[in-house]
Amino acid sequence: MRVLISGAGVAGPTLAYFLAKIGARITVVEKAPALLPHGQNVDITGSAVTVIKKMGLFDDVKRYHTKEMGTQLIDPNGRPFAPFPVKEGSIASFTSEFEILRGDMAKVLYEASKPLQGVEYIFGITIQKVLANDTSVQVELSNGSVQEYDLLVAADGQWSKVRKQCFPSESVTVVDKGMYVVYFTIPRLKEDNDWWNVYFGLQSRIITLRPDPHGTIRAMFTIMPRNEAQKAAWQNASRAGRQKQEGLVRQEFADAGWQAKRLLDAMSEAPDFYFQTIQQINMEKWSDNRVVCLGDTAFAPTPLTGMGTSLALLGGYMLSGELARLQAGEHPRTALEAYEKAFRPFVEQTQQIPSIVPGVAHPDTAWKRWLLQTGISTMSRLASLPWFIRLVGGDKTAEQNDDGFQLPLYESLDRLL
Repeated sequence: MRVLISGAGVAGPTLAYFLAKIGARITVVEKAPALLPHGQNVDITGSAVTVIKKMGLFDDVKRYHTKEMGTQLIDPNGRPFAPFPVKEGSIASFTSEFEILRGDMAKVLYEASKPLQGVEYIFGITIQKVLANDTSVQVELSNGSVQEYDLLVAADGQWSKVRKQCFPSESVTVVDKGMYVVYFTIPRLKEDNDWWNVYFGLQSRIITLRPDPHGTIRAMFTIMPRNEAQKAAWQNASRAGRQKQEGLVRQEFADAGWQAKRLLDAMSEAPDFYFQTIQQINMEKWSDNRVVCLGDTAFAPTPLTGMGTSLALLGGYMLSGELARLQAGEHPRTALEAYEKAFRPFVEQTQQIPSIVPGVAHPDTAWKRWLLQTGISTMSRLASLPWFIRLVGGDKTAEQNDDGFQLPLYESLDRLL
């Protein structure tokens, strides 16, 4: 089977790894000129850890751990409180024991899949046009060449250009969560620590700082616009360039407090400024004949779920597993439909975010912030009590926490690993 994958993030290389094991010939095209080394923290949990183990990458992922000690809140005077430390044998923390930067995760998967027989990566190339999707998939690449494949996998992200070409717009629903996030990397200072420091500013703003394994600090601003004019400004900025986006961030966070000035001063020098509108992607159907969507392209759950990377890993393994079950001459459509039938219920469950999220974490007034911080402080104290952790099931590790999903068994694939 000749497979073209668009996107070298998490989902694409995962799929390439497993497809190579069953003898497929895989080409991965990526618009970036090289792997992007940047990105914020991502979590791996439950059955996704099992997938990592099947790939033999457990130790590699652990080696790239951010070394984050846990999560703690920062009060208006800059003092830490309400700690949730990472504890062995417990998931009673907002920090995962498999915390890793997205860029590092992509690198691990790329380095594992690239040497395998039948795998080719081409950087700086995109799919310009999908010419046919019938007895084969014909595409025109951005270098002008026309190629033919048995299967095309769109794993090029939440705003996939391949998906836009192959699926009608009315079949894709975008769910706006009313939240905007700005990520970037700043120099580490000697007074920085190895905690995820979370500061609730007023006017529905949050500032966080997190450590990374590369000697720098990952900074994040989040905001939920409180009126139509403010919302329009952020919507317009999402379609603008970096300069306009930075200007809006400076305007909105200048008086936010804590380390806002430090972050704003360093922002223009950051190599990885990223402006994101928090929105989910829901597709009526993930595949059409020989084209299938994978990862955020098909089901971006938003960072609010903490499950984007895990779903990408699970999806790559399960799609490969269903393709491995195909009999000689059987149409790929059979595997694509079986994959969606097996995986969609868990994806839809994961995408169900309580209506109070993310608003509850973005207090706009001082009393709402006091109420939120009091509640989290109480949780912090309870989380230090062994009997309470056992009561709520927090004595499981991230690996044991399967999130209610039982990973299917694909014997035809697993025996080749």
